[in-house]
Amino acid sequence: MMENIGLAAMMETPCVVVNVQRGGPSTGLPTMVGQADIMQARWGSHGDYETIALSPQSPQEAFDLCIDAFNLSELYRVPVMFMLDECVGHMTEKVVIPEADEIEIVPRKLSDKKPGDYFPYDFEGDSIPEMVRAGDGYRFHTTGLTHDRRGYPVMSAECQEWNVRHLIEKIRNNADRIARYDEEDLDGAEVVVIAYGITSRVTRMAIDMARKKGVKVGFVRLIVVWPFPETHVRKLAGKVKAFVVPEINYGQIVLEVERCAAGKAAVTGVPHGGGGVHDPELIFKAIMEAVK
Repeated sequence: MMENIGLAAMMETPCVVVNVQRGGPSTGLPTMVGQADIMQARWGSHGDYETIALSPQSPQEAFDLCIDAFNLSELYRVPVMFMLDECVGHMTEKVVIPEADEIEIVPRKLSDKKPGDYFPYDFEGDSIPEMVRAGDGYRFHTTGLTHDRRGYPVMSAECQEWNVRHLIEKIRNNADRIARYDEEDLDGAEVVVIAYGITSRVTRMAIDMARKKGVKVGFVRLIVVWPFPETHVRKLAGKVKAFVVPEINYGQIVLEVERCAAGKAAVTGVPHGGGGVHDPELIFKAIMEAVK
């Protein structure tokens, strides 16, 4: 699967890959929860590229964000990873499905150039190359190899620089535009909890417990996990005492928080091996330790 994600990145193929995470590695716990594929979503295939990953926390959000995932894949011509977890994947809740004409759909960006003037990978910097329809008379060549604007392989360091830098910049230069997160009670917060997926729901109980003890706790729920909201976390790091990062793995997104905090705020992970969600008491204890 990961080889094909790399192929989609290089060919700039709009697509959405759904990963309902469970405990691993290998067969692991096939029907029990985990969140240990988050780094795989970012770095899973070989080579250098950028991708987008979303993490819903409910069935309603799974529906809504899946539409967003397809829209983002079209906007940036990139594979989008849809990172549910087993709890959300098996959850039964009310889902409101709007009328079809109320759903915002991003149309595919099609070229208005004549067939002889069109090149499938004609872009500058982080611009997104236009596409064409099969059967409309255009010549379209594409490959997983490093390629020129025609889509033909060019085996040189110069072409690699041009080709791969584009794959990186089209996401990194738009990272703040792509980033999505919910936040609450950040003003005056001593500690901020950062969570995603089902863990963000469990976290709320721990936050309520800490607030009853008089601790000023802010909360950031990652909706788009990749690209990571670096700008926002860096700003918060200069204002708060600590971050607490619960996740159902042994430390993945917590490493991104540490990187962005850059020593300006303490960072504490609350790991969990999978097979179940956190005991809110563990997250509560981590919050209380962080403000000592």
